[in-house]
Amino acid sequence: MGTTTFYLVSKGLTRFMLVFYDEKLVLLSVPKTGTSAYQEALQTRADLAITNPPELKHAPLYRYNRWIRPMFERVCDVELEVAAVMREPVSWLGSWYRFRQRPFMEGKPNATHGISFDQFVRGYCKGQQPGYANVGSQAKFLETQKNGCHVTHLFRYEDQSVIQSFLEQRLDVKITLQKRNVSPVMDLTLSPEIEALYRRKKPEEFELYDSTQ
Repeated sequence: MGTTTFYLVSKGLTRFMLVFYDEKLVLLSVPKTGTSAYQEALQTRADLAITNPPELKHAPLYRYNRWIRPMFERVCDVELEVAAVMREPVSWLGSWYRFRQRPFMEGKPNATHGISFDQFVRGYCKGQQPGYANVGSQAKFLETQKNGCHVTHLFRYEDQSVIQSFLEQRLDVKITLQKRNVSPVMDLTLSPEIEALYRRKKPEEFELYDSTQ
């Protein structure tokens, strides 16, 4: 068993999709779920690493289903299992909020400087989201497709030991976790009113997360 050392939190890592043909596994990259560190470490272990263009390297399940899955099905007559990680919905928005608070975001239309976390989440719940709150959706990214294509292995970001164990066993590698460049801690407590609004407006986010129990 080989040893792969990587940084769980590392500035500047790029997300991309990885395919492990022999193990019949594809690893998607849901933004703000920490998968970039796994991908950085396992890139050379993969049979296919889609690093460009952005439309494919950041591909959600529906794009994987349309472009990548048919290639393996038609040419190799194989159906790959899909693995992905999602984050608790409030924490996920918190990660976006903190990211857009960084100094290099100052003055950009999607920056969150001068905006409270409550305001950020309220904006996310609007039908037409303001730029600072337009961050996509984990549920949409991972949505099961009409032809049955779905995420086979969905893990919680909060269960890192489970993710690590799965990858180690499936890929026959040893992954050593280390942390660095951890984002500053911020108070991301939502008011009861805004949390209730979030749960009411975006129930699919919480339902999908709860389904990983």
